[in-house]
Amino acid sequence: MGSTDVEHLFRYTGEFSETIIASAGGAFVRARDGREILDFTSGQMSAILGHAHPEIVATVGEAVARLDHLHSSFLSDVVLEFASALSALLPPSLSKVLPLSTGAESNEAAIRMAKLATGRFEVVAFDRSWHGVTGGASAATFNGARRGYGAPVPGVLALPTPHAYRSPFASNGAYDWRAELDFGFELIDRQSVGSLAAVIAEPILSSGGIIELPEGYLAALAEHCRRRGMLLILDEAQTGLGRTGDRFAFEHEGVVPDILTLSKTLGAGLPLSATVASPEVEGTCHERDFLFYTTHTADPLPAAVGTKVIEILVRDRLEERARELGRHLKRGLRDLQQRHEPIGDVRGRGLLLGMELVEDRHTKEPAHELGARVGRRCIELGASLNIGRPRHANVFRIAPPLTVTRDQIDLALAILDQALTECAKG
Repeated sequence: MGSTDVEHLFRYTGEFSETIIASAGGAFVRARDGREILDFTSGQMSAILGHAHPEIVATVGEAVARLDHLHSSFLSDVVLEFASALSALLPPSLSKVLPLSTGAESNEAAIRMAKLATGRFEVVAFDRSWHGVTGGASAATFNGARRGYGAPVPGVLALPTPHAYRSPFASNGAYDWRAELDFGFELIDRQSVGSLAAVIAEPILSSGGIIELPEGYLAALAEHCRRRGMLLILDEAQTGLGRTGDRFAFEHEGVVPDILTLSKTLGAGLPLSATVASPEVEGTCHERDFLFYTTHTADPLPAAVGTKVIEILVRDRLEERARELGRHLKRGLRDLQQRHEPIGDVRGRGLLLGMELVEDRHTKEPAHELGARVGRRCIELGASLNIGRPRHANVFRIAPPLTVTRDQIDLALAILDQALTECAKG
């Protein structure tokens, strides 16, 4: 990449890819040099319908011509339709929708709701969490972007992430996640000043390394919240709207949160998010003068897109497609694991899968350098399979669009196989 390409950009990440993207369609992005690259990260884990889906293109064109933006105190039919369509997918206890723009914004709103509704201020998050880089969301993010920015919002406490592959509570093939969770809350109780408001958690931690909560964990976490009078916030930025094989990941265990946040997948790549709460939480917040007033709250254009995404999800049963194709992709990754020693673990659910590379399967030392090389080689061969930051390059976060085909999955697996073979030789 020439210096003139980036000289006017503020470097907002560790390093930019050398590949410049010119266009995209379906499961492929096209580089400036004309190469087609399978996009198995769905943009930034968001484009669940692929790129330039014809119905989304048509919806955007019609919506921008009719009603694109309003003062946030005005409502529109399209926003009311979006809120109704979203709440229809959810249990009755999640029926109050706040339409916003980004994932961090939806988490900021959720945290503010929890603090106002409970009258408390302490928030608990996993020690591998990522909920955003804005004030309250960044304070609840422990997986990076913490150093050098001064004091975070006070009152955020860390809970051990239940990482079966690496937890100190796992040994000799046995993992006692209940003991780990109970120990974590013992530490929380010792640190708390008596003002515990909420737990915020992803059902599958994505930036943390595609860490799936153990079976039964979410129910046990909800019980810990109930005992302490805390609210449970689930951040389904990446797991919502069918990606994990259920419409929402919390359905897997039947644990309904008090507040749900959605983003990324909700807009299928466009900036749309939502914070959804119970009528009780909404009523209490309203009585206490809840305020979350942003320039693009309840904008009509993204709401129209969200309504169309929900329509396509339901009509095409995309959660079933994610479940079926996810099994095929996971089998393929596990087949590769049998043939490539550096693949230490394959995990995840539906079409949100993780593959971890290690220097040695016994010591489990992360193979960051190898991961970076394999990721770069995959792009050269025609597949984007790893969007990890440099210190997380050993974990491939694989999340193709839910519209991906079996043949495209097989092509991506073949490219990954070749890249692993070539890079392992040095």
